[in-house]
Amino acid sequence: MFSSNAKTNHVWRFFRAGGFDQVRIENAADISSLDQLDQKLWVALACPTRGLEFDVKTLDVLDTDKDGRIRAPEIIAAAKWACGCLKDPDDLMKGLPTLPLSSINDDTPEGKKLLGSAKQILTSLGKKDATVIAVEDTADTAKIFAQTLFNGDGIIPAEAASDDVTKSVLKDIMTCLGPETDRSGKPGVSIAKAEQFFKEAQAYLDWWKKAESDTNILPVGEATPTAAAALKAVKGKVDDYFLRCRLAEFDARAVNALNREEKEYLALAAKDLSISASEVASFPVARVAPGKPLPLTEGVNPAWTAPLAQFQAQVVRPLLGDKATLNEAEWAMITAKFGPYETWAAGKAGAVVEKLGLKRVRDIMEQKSKDAAMALLAQDKALEPEFNAITNVDRLIRCHRDLARLLTNYVSFRDFYSRKEKAVFQAGTLYLDQRSCDLCIRVEDMGKHGSLASLSRMYLAYCECTRKATNEKMTIAAAFTNGDADNLMVGRNGIFYDRQGRDWDATIVKIVDNPISIRQAFWTPYKKIAKLIQDQIEKVAAAKEKAVQDTAAAQVADTAKAVETKKPPEKKEAFDVAKFAGIFAAIGLAIGAIGGAIGAMLGAFMKLASWQIPLAVIGIMLIISGPSVIIAWLKLRQRNLGPLLDANGWAVNAKARINIPFGASLTRIAALPPGAHRDLRDPFAESNASRNTFIAGLVLLILLWGLWYFGAMEKALPGVLPKSEWMKQRAQKPAATSPAVPSPVAPQTPPGK
Repeated sequence: MFSSNAKTNHVWRFFRAGGFDQVRIENAADISSLDQLDQKLWVALACPTRGLEFDVKTLDVLDTDKDGRIRAPEIIAAAKWACGCLKDPDDLMKGLPTLPLSSINDDTPEGKKLLGSAKQILTSLGKKDATVIAVEDTADTAKIFAQTLFNGDGIIPAEAASDDVTKSVLKDIMTCLGPETDRSGKPGVSIAKAEQFFKEAQAYLDWWKKAESDTNILPVGEATPTAAAALKAVKGKVDDYFLRCRLAEFDARAVNALNREEKEYLALAAKDLSISASEVASFPVARVAPGKPLPLTEGVNPAWTAPLAQFQAQVVRPLLGDKATLNEAEWAMITAKFGPYETWAAGKAGAVVEKLGLKRVRDIMEQKSKDAAMALLAQDKALEPEFNAITNVDRLIRCHRDLARLLTNYVSFRDFYSRKEKAVFQAGTLYLDQRSCDLCIRVEDMGKHGSLASLSRMYLAYCECTRKATNEKMTIAAAFTNGDADNLMVGRNGIFYDRQGRDWDATIVKIVDNPISIRQAFWTPYKKIAKLIQDQIEKVAAAKEKAVQDTAAAQVADTAKAVETKKPPEKKEAFDVAKFAGIFAAIGLAIGAIGGAIGAMLGAFMKLASWQIPLAVIGIMLIISGPSVIIAWLKLRQRNLGPLLDANGWAVNAKARINIPFGASLTRIAALPPGAHRDLRDPFAESNASRNTFIAGLVLLILLWGLWYFGAMEKALPGVLPKSEWMKQRAQKPAATSPAVPSPVAPQTPPGK
């Protein structure tokens, strides 16, 4: 077990990326010393063997406990072993697809075996003079062993025997117990099945010896098994027949009922009769009468003619001679004769070899074929160490090619943070909304993945990808780390390119919402205000439209009703001028208040020095956008790759951050290529001249009013619309008087009251 306190003499080098220190894997000394590196400094401690852009067979070879995950101890063991098997372990850093035979360290016993096995593989493939070996050479073991009869797997094909007798025995074993596949791909016999066969054969012979030593067991000799089968076929029906005859003898009135009623024969007569019909077979085997013997040839139920004929030939004739009938006493004697046989048959042993027949089993055991077959299997098994090394040759070739790349995506995330090559967990690139997303990860269970991946603080778009040409499907989680989310929504389509360059149709099916960029956060408040205004306008317009439609519908209904009843339509309430004057006054007050507020702001701006106005504008924008930007900045600093990978089965051991600059490199926004020429004239652009003129005029009027109201115009143009004179005239003008309203007079009390 690794100890975090273990002393190490190796000098490690680290680089800073993702907000933490990562070890550099640069040479064989780094690889062989991994057991001395504190695992708290490893970026990952486990990764899955599926869902990565990495050779699956290599991952399976490294996964020694076959649990579907590669753990740190397995990485350390593979690194140690691979370094010890090479003369120059630095070859591991090259990642070459072929392994030179001269690179194998044959100074060790294991190295000698590896070299011998590698040469054996190349010889089997017809490459005897080859000096290098590749993964493709070790991938197909059936091809490697196609020309070999003994390959150390403990299974031999029939062709491995040099004599016909042993070949026949091997084929008989496969017939009885089934074949097993040899490394060469041929059907063969394993040691376990050979031992089982000979054990069963001996048990079968011992079982037969009991019968041969007791004459009561085989009443008709070797034909007894066949005769017993014929007896068993009719036993139930014959027992039924004699029981019916005894009942008929007991009471003659039961004869008709025991022979079936006439109506049952009438029902059969209406059908197409068949000798094997179940209705016929269920009738008595022969006509029942008191004390009547069983006929074997004449007067027999047609459905039982053949079984009775076999019974007569195989049982009755050997025991009683030619008889056309059989009484109950004779039947009892026959069943008693076969009693010992039935007891013996119930204890049958070696049934798996019975299909060969007693004579063939005896021949096999007498020819001493067991010794010959077991000798061949022992010869094959003796080669097991040599040929098992072929598996290790494949392991060494894969480590020679893939181990260094795996380490730079496991012990450190150099490939991911260097951006020179994609990491093993990056499935490809998604093109959508004028962006390319490089951080795309394969997902097996979208719901399970999303619950943990949301902690990554990244904006994730889960996409279902399909290739209609091949009916392939997969799900990816794409991280958007640049731009904005305005046009990202469920249902949008894009194109996904996998690592092999194949294109897939991609559709967004789920979104995990998080901030994407500072730019998006800055403009979000303004977009929300604009959307709020737009929504309110749409609501008012919709309400007005509905009111007009309701009014029109009511008027049409009233008119139609008047036509039907020949009465004039009901008079509507007259237009109330005072009411609408009040409404217009309220609108005027609202406009005045807005204008006053705008004017106050403009006045405040006009009182500022020219250099202070831009600062004031910036300050207002900061007040509006500042909180959104600060929250987004904090969340963007928390973006973490760990939960995204942990949701896929990794055990990420560090807080692998994706900061703003690095995130911008993972998601690239569309940009014109260098040197491109751009024509800004759009012949189909919308004409907004009227709208722009109105807005400009409105802004100008508000500006002029503000300048006048706050006296700036009077200072700049004395005598032109002076505000001070207007204010004096307004102050001297008498206030409008309202009509006198008589006050209520208290009622006088009459005198004397």
